Amino acid sequence: MSNLRESNLWMRTLSGVALCIVVVGAVLLSKWSFLALMLIIGVGCLWEFYALARKIGYKPQRGLGIALCIILILGTGLLFDIHLIRLLFSVGAIAMTMIAILTVSLYFAVKLFRNHEKPTQNGAITILGVCYTAIPTALLFTAGFFSEAGYTPWIVLSYILIVWTNDVGAYLVGVPFGKHRLCERISPKKSWEGFFGGIAAAVGVAMLAGCLLDESLVKWAILGLVVAVTGVAGDLVESVLKREAGVKDSGRILPGHGGFLDRFDALLFSAPFLFVYLLFW
Repeated sequence: MSNLRESNLWMRTLSGVALCIVVVGAVLLSKWSFLALMLIIGVGCLWEFYALARKIGYKPQRGLGIALCIILILGTGLLFDIHLIRLLFSVGAIAMTMIAILTVSLYFAVKLFRNHEKPTQNGAITILGVCYTAIPTALLFTAGFFSEAGYTPWIVLSYILIVWTNDVGAYLVGVPFGKHRLCERISPKKSWEGFFGGIAAAVGVAMLAGCLLDESLVKWAILGLVVAVTGVAGDLVESVLKREAGVKDSGRILPGHGGFLDRFDALLFSAPFLFVYLLFW
């Protein structure tokens, strides 16, 4: 039993280190490798979301959702320009809304003609998956361009480090000192002690990042707070999905860590908040 635990610990550690190297390397190498990483994460998370939805009893249109995911992320990567974003932000939002409406309308038309059951619910789940996974990964890609110098990976790496530090801080404080459950119905292991420990660690790392980047420590501290809180919310949302689907992990792609959603749930939920914060920084 002890050997099995040690083996699992080593497997979890090695896969975690490998994941860290891949993520950091892709962000640092170039904007294209970063875009490829976002595409893989977006599609992987969406695939697992649809798998969970099927276990719950829905039948999302997986092909349509993944196609929209790829188009959205690649389109953002190829067309995004920080110098035009503030001018085109409202126009882009209107365009995305029109595309979504057209896509949903076509989806329902196809479903009705093919006489499938529950087209409304399945269509809603299909689009929800895109909103939950593709839009956040596309917005996370844009975080590397909020600089006059062009692609700047350090903001992205700092954000990812804040998310990871929040998880580590919550674990290190929550395991030995956690006595008051944060949300026992959804995630019995999370505690308020771990929640505040994660926030403290995240804010500390955020301020360190602000210091190294020679930017306002107050703004980075607020960013750390926002990312930590929304990251925990993202983890709870994924816990609800897994509990409803009756599974422990969303997938098995990462030995010892579960699936894409298990590893990137906090990133998915906090990325839109990061985008808005950077937009009005």
